[in-house]
Amino acid sequence: MRAAAQYARRMKYLLAIDGTPEALGALAHTLALARAGLPLELVLANVQQPASLYEVVVAHDPDVLARLAIEAATHALDTAEALVREAGLPCTREVAVGQPGPMLVELAEDHGCDAIVLGATQGPVVHGVLQNSTRPVLLVPPSPESTELSAAVPDA
Repeated sequence: MRAAAQYARRMKYLLAIDGTPEALGALAHTLALARAGLPLELVLANVQQPASLYEVVVAHDPDVLARLAIEAATHALDTAEALVREAGLPCTREVAVGQPGPMLVELAEDHGCDAIVLGATQGPVVHGVLQNSTRPVLLVPPSPESTELSAAVPDA
């Protein structure tokens, strides 16, 4: 029996996408799972930290800070979404503002995700997710495949 035949429905995974090589490594691993037969649907999530007091004072315009945050999130998500679409997987995108760990857990709950996938070296984000999640969390260590993928992506 093929691996895909074991599953009655697609598994839904939330991936933390911040544009780092570690996040792209987690994406590469997830795409490899799909190629191996795991039926997947992905939620690509980018969480922007709230503006610091210094940023608010220097920028003088909260709209400028919000626009810059959205632009940063969009750039990271565009790259990931292109790779997911190329692999033929369904996906949605989410941009949120808050503390990344707890916010990723909240997004996973809101979307009914089965698991959360992170690059293992995404530091405090990993800690925040592990502290708050009741869902399985897959930590993907750096690998040659992730290095190749991030080298192939401009500005990664």
